[in-house]
Amino acid sequence: MGGTEEVGENVAQEKLKIEGRLARWLIAFGVCLLRRWERTLRYEVEDRAGILGKPVTENYIGALWHNRLLIFPLVLRRFFPNRPGAALISASRDGDLLTDAIHRFGYDVIRGSSSRLGASAILQLTEKLASGRDVVITPDGPRGPVYELGPGIVFLAQKSDASVLPMNLEYSRYWRLGSWDRFIIPQPFSKVRVLINRPLRINPTTTPDQFEAERRRVQDAMMELVEMR
Repeated sequence: MGGTEEVGENVAQEKLKIEGRLARWLIAFGVCLLRRWERTLRYEVEDRAGILGKPVTENYIGALWHNRLLIFPLVLRRFFPNRPGAALISASRDGDLLTDAIHRFGYDVIRGSSSRLGASAILQLTEKLASGRDVVITPDGPRGPVYELGPGIVFLAQKSDASVLPMNLEYSRYWRLGSWDRFIIPQPFSKVRVLINRPLRINPTTTPDQFEAERRRVQDAMMELVEMR
């Protein structure tokens, strides 16, 4: 029965496949619409890290839950124009479309899973950090479980020696989709609270229990900012 469902899902995905000129047109239209939508929003920033408007002295691994992703590139451009960055995007077909959109916002893209970071993705992300760019990861993406931090971001922090910067967006009025993470869309003219927690320096580990303690510490710091569950 499970095999039949999987085949059906794959067939549905093939039918929904959008590529070529149509895909590029839809992405361009979507980005334009999102920019206009974002202009109606009102912002409030809680910067516990004390980095807003300050010179860049170190680069961070930004961590944001997947269901808050929609307007995040625009938030970064608005409040952190002096911090160039790169995003980790899934290697899936949906990731192909998202990659094009992220490029239109002026950010680099590294392809890979945030839950299972391969050696190539870790190397590329480490190089981005060393070159003076921040990187952004949704550590429960691309398929969840929601609000469960995958180990990849901890591996990256240990490899790169960069601190993790937990971030979150809270909306006064919003819609939710029926996706695995109940993806959140801010309604026009709502208020957006941009929450930035203190950077976390990840400790080196030698045992699974030590690694789990670090993973849990990052997850707790991210959940500390979450009000809409």
